[in-house]
Amino acid sequence: MIYVNYPTNKTERLSFYLATEEFLAKKYKEEEYFFMWQVKPTVIFGRNQLIENEVNLDFVKRNNIEFYRRKSGGGCVYSDPSNIMFSFITPSINKDFVFDTYLEKIVSLLKRLGLNAYFSGRNDILIDGMKVSGNAFYRLNNRSVVHGTMLYNTDLSVMVKAITPDNEKLISKGIDSVRSRVTNIKDHLDISIEDFKSFFKSNICGQSIVLSEEDILGIREIEKQYLQADFIYGKNPNYTVKRKGRTEAGILEISIELKNNFVKNINMLGDFFLIEDEDEFLNLFKNVEFTETAFNKVLKSIKIEEYIYNLKKEEFIKILFN
Repeated sequence: MIYVNYPTNKTERLSFYLATEEFLAKKYKEEEYFFMWQVKPTVIFGRNQLIENEVNLDFVKRNNIEFYRRKSGGGCVYSDPSNIMFSFITPSINKDFVFDTYLEKIVSLLKRLGLNAYFSGRNDILIDGMKVSGNAFYRLNNRSVVHGTMLYNTDLSVMVKAITPDNEKLISKGIDSVRSRVTNIKDHLDISIEDFKSFFKSNICGQSIVLSEEDILGIREIEKQYLQADFIYGKNPNYTVKRKGRTEAGILEISIELKNNFVKNINMLGDFFLIEDEDEFLNLFKNVEFTETAFNKVLKSIKIEEYIYNLKKEEFIKILFN
């Protein structure tokens, strides 16, 4: 197997590494390739997932966490510089054979390091009963791409907040749950992340290549697709969220039709008293991103109590986002 090196050590966006997989699958038809990569804090979700169901968009945007869609299926993943991502590009196209063959290499090497590693479920690798690696697969040009995570020393509390819908109770319970089910390599092994990567590289690959500047240009051309809003949000259908709560102004029942997490329509029912035109108020939120930050920005420009008697901005926001 051939290890793929880049001409520089610059850390790229996650989309760049996904584009590298495609580039290798399209350019090389026979050889097997392997490479590892790390990224800044990033969320990556599966090809057919609804982003709002998987990602806490308000949290990731407030904390400058990037997010991308990949072309393989599977679940949502959080990655940071202490999480090693790896990619196999292989001529084999049988999914079961690919998973068994290539992920067994990972398991075998973890065992050689003295770890009690084994497969579980469809695509997970566990150590002592706790998940340390999740993996996904897709076909491209009669080639197979297998990519996965290897938790080395990832901040699990940030991971849970980033990939859990914005609900404080869910996040709180989720952190405790994840800590009992997920583990880091660092918790089991006294080895640096670079030594860990070197061990895998030397035991999986017999030779290596360095991509040329021309190759990098080809990768960046492919990467453009991963950066398009239509690709990131494109699978998202219109859908409706409903919120209900009691305020000093009365009961509010709010229905919001969203597309790519932007408000397309919004309606409000209840026993509250209107002062100004309700449609004028609700239209202020059309085409606004459905996040607490974006809604607060709108509310700063108006006095909500001048539209709905005795309604406080904080109560309105709490119903929508808590």
